[in-house]
Amino acid sequence: MVSFSGHILPVVFTVMVWFFATGLIAWLDNRNRETFPRSLMIGGVMGIGGLVMILFAAQSVSAWAVYVAFAGALMVWAWHEIGFLTGATAGPRREACPPDARGWARFTHASMAVIYHEIGLAVTAVLLVSLCWMMPNQIGAMVFMLMFVLRLSTKLNLFVGVPNKQTDILPGHLRYLTSYYGPQRLHPLMIASFTAAAALSAWLGHTAYNAAPGSPEMIGASLLFALSVLGAAEHLFLALPFRDGALWGWALPGHRS
Repeated sequence: MVSFSGHILPVVFTVMVWFFATGLIAWLDNRNRETFPRSLMIGGVMGIGGLVMILFAAQSVSAWAVYVAFAGALMVWAWHEIGFLTGATAGPRREACPPDARGWARFTHASMAVIYHEIGLAVTAVLLVSLCWMMPNQIGAMVFMLMFVLRLSTKLNLFVGVPNKQTDILPGHLRYLTSYYGPQRLHPLMIASFTAAAALSAWLGHTAYNAAPGSPEMIGASLLFALSVLGAAEHLFLALPFRDGALWGWALPGHRS
């Protein structure tokens, strides 16, 4: 039986946080570059605060602790996103891909354009898993790891090529990254990625549905289910004529709307 507190509320909470947090990050990273130091400072405070929240909540198995750990993981993730989209933690390569680059050379150039960000995410994921290992509440680490895997899949799909390469919320100073996108096509990797995300969503949904009513396990599985569905939707958007500005145009400066 579907529970409001165990199923519906966690899903609604996840979608609302995802929508407004993405809009806030897009707004911060599309402002004048003079504001970036302040944005990075805000992001750093959020990241540290999120880490403290995860560690604090990891010691308790209760509904409030699950939400606190979930919010903490999103705050740490937002810190990384602000750093990347301001360009502070992108990579050593800050120019477009050479037109004649092919194969391994193109992959190397693309990797150097985002390598700092990827290393930061991977190190943070390992750190959170290590800190939460054997702890009663591991939702914080699970949430961050799930988002890391889904985002890495999205980047790999963009590299090999997707039917829809619209990037309205990508800041102007990072537009060179679009030169590393693959051709406009439906690659088998896209089909496999979406299928895997959909299968994971189905499994998490089944887990949430069969958990004890109102239990922390039900809430945690529902939160992860909602994130997985959003990840699957993000992959689907790459295959459909969808513009991210349609959802977050309100957060972009007037000249970018």
